[in-house]
Amino acid sequence: MHSGIARALFELLSSMRFAISLLTILSIASVVGTVVRQNEPFNAYLNQFGPFWFPVFEKLGLYSVYNAGWFLVILAFLVLSTTLCIVRQTAPMLREMRSFRERAREASLRSFAHRAILVPAVPEADTIERARAYLAHAGFASRVADNGEGTLLAARQGSAGRIGYFLAHGAIVLICVGGLLDGNLPLRLQVWLGDKHTTTGNQLIADIPESARLGTGNPSFRGDVFIPEGRTTSFAVLGLADGILLQELPFNVALDKFHIEHYENGMPKRFASDIRVTDRSSGKTTQHTIEVNRPLTVDGITLYQSSFEDGGSRLTIKARSLLPGRPGVLREIEGVVGESLAFADATAGFSYTLEFTDFKAFNVEDMRGSEGGQGDDAPRGMDKLQRHLGSGAKGAEDRDMRNIGPSFTFKLRDPAGQAREFHNYMLPIEQGERWFLYTGLRDAQADAFRYMRIPLDERGSVDSWFAIRDRLLDPAQRDTLVGRFAARSFPAGRGQDAMREALAQSARQTLGLFAEKGYETLGGFIEKSVPEAERGQAADVLVRILQGLAFEAWTLHRETTGEAALELNPARATFLNDTIAAISDSHFYGAPAWLQLDAFEERHATVLQATRSPGMPLVYLGALLLVLGVFAMLYIRERRLFVLVKPNEALVAMSSNRRTLDVDETFRQHVEGLAAVLGAPVPASDSREGA
Repeated sequence: MHSGIARALFELLSSMRFAISLLTILSIASVVGTVVRQNEPFNAYLNQFGPFWFPVFEKLGLYSVYNAGWFLVILAFLVLSTTLCIVRQTAPMLREMRSFRERAREASLRSFAHRAILVPAVPEADTIERARAYLAHAGFASRVADNGEGTLLAARQGSAGRIGYFLAHGAIVLICVGGLLDGNLPLRLQVWLGDKHTTTGNQLIADIPESARLGTGNPSFRGDVFIPEGRTTSFAVLGLADGILLQELPFNVALDKFHIEHYENGMPKRFASDIRVTDRSSGKTTQHTIEVNRPLTVDGITLYQSSFEDGGSRLTIKARSLLPGRPGVLREIEGVVGESLAFADATAGFSYTLEFTDFKAFNVEDMRGSEGGQGDDAPRGMDKLQRHLGSGAKGAEDRDMRNIGPSFTFKLRDPAGQAREFHNYMLPIEQGERWFLYTGLRDAQADAFRYMRIPLDERGSVDSWFAIRDRLLDPAQRDTLVGRFAARSFPAGRGQDAMREALAQSARQTLGLFAEKGYETLGGFIEKSVPEAERGQAADVLVRILQGLAFEAWTLHRETTGEAALELNPARATFLNDTIAAISDSHFYGAPAWLQLDAFEERHATVLQATRSPGMPLVYLGALLLVLGVFAMLYIRERRLFVLVKPNEALVAMSSNRRTLDVDETFRQHVEGLAAVLGAPVPASDSREGA
């Protein structure tokens, strides 16, 4: 019973169909691994595939196909199956390679597709000797035997081509074993056996537990080494699922200087790292420069230039108030990327922890389309009344990649631990011949940033926007703005008191609604109180009222600061429209202040990939053997030629392991050659069987 099951299992595992099935699955998995970007942060996949498919693909291991457990298991079974195929075929194939088939019968030879009858002009003994000499001259190894029907000369040529089978199948085994060694199979075995456990990445190295640390003896790994300029590290971070493991290196790596060159549009052209490597056992230090396609190998570990990040740039920031009735700069901040500080104001009633997460001196964006500047991939505003007012955004065919200057990313975390992330640009960005400062926010890492556009006034400053916003949203100034707007629209002494009072009432209501949640509140008011056919006209009226109120706020600000009054023209009307839209968006900004970057001192950090690949020589050897095996199977052709000598007759037959186009021609040449040495006439084409 057990022997029968074992035999059936052996037959299954060693069958060609089973191996081909495994190869097919691996091929499909490789296609998936090519289409889906591998080893990206999980938040990127959540944003790409959504909350439904993300956990499904995560369970299937599609985010790291080549390290997925099922992929490694299939790879291991392919090694086993191919090895058993080799074991199963070795004995019969070696027998076939050594065999001359000298016991072949005449009836069998006459059934060959290629056969011919020769009538030698020499005695039988001379026929045998001459035929044997011809076969040797033609490169055949032969054996003479008396099979009872005559004297049979059995010859073979190209049997070494069968070695290609062993080379090709052995190459598959070597490549798969190399892949298993260079994958994270050893790492996963430690995790599966409970020796190691992943940990979260947002903690200090000193706080990472021993269960998440790997020693220098780990046979295979691939991880990232993060080094700020002027710092030293001896660890690589290995990502596994949604956690990390800390890999100890046998040497220390210090980054002396990071070099980066840019193209004219700001995209990176070249980046390289000047590093010092210090052996921890001998203390010997060597200096090297690593850049893309120029790795460094130390103690069997290869360091590749992978990417670069911010290494702790120092930022100088102004926190400009977004609190109604509290204009101006709340405080000036000196921050370092990667660090955090308290951001609180007891008077205003807020308390946050400000975490600086990233800084980029160059941001290359596609500036095509969208009102002369921004494309679909560029920052967008957060207008809430677009369904009533429409949108004038247009696309463009050509990409226009430009550097739009420095930006920094930060988080505001409340006492409950909830955080919002913000992304602010330092320099204004042109859009439709107008200039804006962009500030983005998102509530979760999986979300895309939503951008608010703060318009710049005629002096290229955001002061006017802040001044208008503060007055529009300050309840204490509401009556003043409404009164000025109504008086400007319907001056006193013209018998328009009723109209002025009605306009003032409408303006007061409009401003009150707008002060709640901007366009969202106004849009809701229109949907509830205005018939659908009249909503577009109502939206236009409310926007015009807001424009008038915003102009009064702007004029009042200039009067307060002693500046000359302004006349409303189309350019200033457009500025007011942009101002109102940005004020509406600011209701959803979720921060008490806008952080404006004034200056920075950039500091880089390099990201090196540290790899120990014991399977790489096996993969290279396997690739070489695979090429040799394929060439052997394709170009070394096994041919068997039989000459059955009988009194006054010689039967010539030939077989080949592959039916190719030149088999007929080769057989014809051998028949003519044998006929020449035997003094026999060449059979006519219609009488030469199979020729």
